Amino acid sequence: MSQVLVMLKLQKELNDNTNGLGWERGETKQGKKIDWKRCIYLEAAELIESYPWKHWKNIDAKVDFENVKIELVDIWHFVMSEMLRVNKIEGNNLSIEELANRANEILSSIDVKKEEDYYKQIEAIESFIKMLLCNFDLDSFIKSYFELNSKLGLSFDELYKLYIGKNILNQFRQDNGYKDGSYIKVWNGKEDNVVMQEILESNSSITPQELMESLNKIYKEL
Repeated sequence: MSQVLVMLKLQKELNDNTNGLGWERGETKQGKKIDWKRCIYLEAAELIESYPWKHWKNIDAKVDFENVKIELVDIWHFVMSEMLRVNKIEGNNLSIEELANRANEILSSIDVKKEEDYYKQIEAIESFIKMLLCNFDLDSFIKSYFELNSKLGLSFDELYKLYIGKNILNQFRQDNGYKDGSYIKVWNGKEDNVVMQEILESNSSITPQELMESLNKIYKEL
């Protein structure tokens, strides 16, 4: 199973569980309107805030590249949601496997290097927002997101690991008392997200199920 397919399936499952079946039509099960494009451009604005672009404030500040990666992963949640929505409601209603294949073909065509000038990185983010809001086309939109990752220095392997990690850790927390306050967040002196990252770094090809099993094993030994 391709990594894109794994992530699309996880995102659809997350949306089905949190928003209710039929969320692609634009409403949650509570009747709340869903606007994935708005989610994306507001996350993109937060991404820009990772850069010291303000000429009047903290002029010697450095780019927070770790947060750049996290924001790109957050955007990916919404990008996939919009892909799934457009495909089902406005597109060809491909199977999720066919949609993943389509995205993989686009990904394999990307030949963009990292922009070293962070002002040009900001311009790349703004071009992505423009693509999102003007003359939207699904294939071009997917390509624009993958190109943005390349220009900002986030590899696809990093995207996969960070997405899987965040998705599974959130599920794990919910399954182990996060809502009622009984969940233990610090594991032997380390926060759970640090432990999760260490597991991912030790096995770059780990599956979501294997990550969940590893978290469960460590947690039971606390």
